[in-house]
Amino acid sequence: MNNSEQFPVETSIIKKLEEGLDPMVLKVINESHMHNVPKNSETHFKVVVVSEKFTEKELKSLIKRHRLVNSILKDEIATEGPVHALSIVAKTPEQWQKMAEQSDGEENISIGTSPNCRGGDGSLPRRSS
Repeated sequence: MNNSEQFPVETSIIKKLEEGLDPMVLKVINESHMHNVPKNSETHFKVVVVSEKFTEKELKSLIKRHRLVNSILKDEIATEGPVHALSIVAKTPEQWQKMAEQSDGEENISIGTSPNCRGGDGSLPRRSS
C-alpha cells in the first residue's frame, strides 16, 4: 500500500496546497495521534506553508492567508469533512528566511505547538484502550 492510499487526507491536503500556492516550503503534519482518536486517524493537522503568493497585496494579512488556505482545503475542513482541526502557519519567503536566520538554519526553525483540542462536537469515535 502506498502512502497516498494509506493516508488519503494528508495526500489530498499536500496536493491541493501545492497546486493552489506553489509553496517553497510545505510541511503537513498529522497531529491526530495527540488526540483521542483511533490509531492512524487523519483528523488533526498542522500545515506550514511558505509561498511567494503571500507577498501579494491582498494576502499580506495573516487572516487573509489563513482564509486562503481554508478555502483551498474547504472539502477537508467542511462540517462533514474528515479534518476536525487545522493549525496553519503561513509565511512569506522573507519571513521564513528571517526565522531561519534567527534559528541558525531552516532545519532548526521551531514551529511551536498547536492549540489544545477542545474536543469538538463529540462526533469522533473514542480511542479504545
